[in-house]
Amino acid sequence: MKQQELMRILQAPVISEKSTVASEQNKQFVFRVKKSANKEQIKRAVELMFNVQVDSVHVLNVKGKVKRFGRFMGARSDWKKAYVKLKPGFDIELSAA
Repeated sequence: MKQQELMRILQAPVISEKSTVASEQNKQFVFRVKKSANKEQIKRAVELMFNVQVDSVHVLNVKGKVKRFGRFMGARSDWKKAYVKLKPGFDIELSAA
């Protein structure tokens, strides 16, 4: 896969209370990724973007919530997130990235 395509796989880091605890305790970082991305592509994208070595990748499909938009019911879109665990000795500084 080309570098440009790999750079489009990671959409945004997920900053939440749960992801902060995971990063502090287990060196896991959470990213919002393309719905079509697989584990190998996510691993190569993180290694390319942050110059680190990835130990493992866990992927979740997040279902969009059904919400009311004014008078009408609608649904937010589904998305995919990835928990990326780094090898010992590597770290990602998301506030500087």
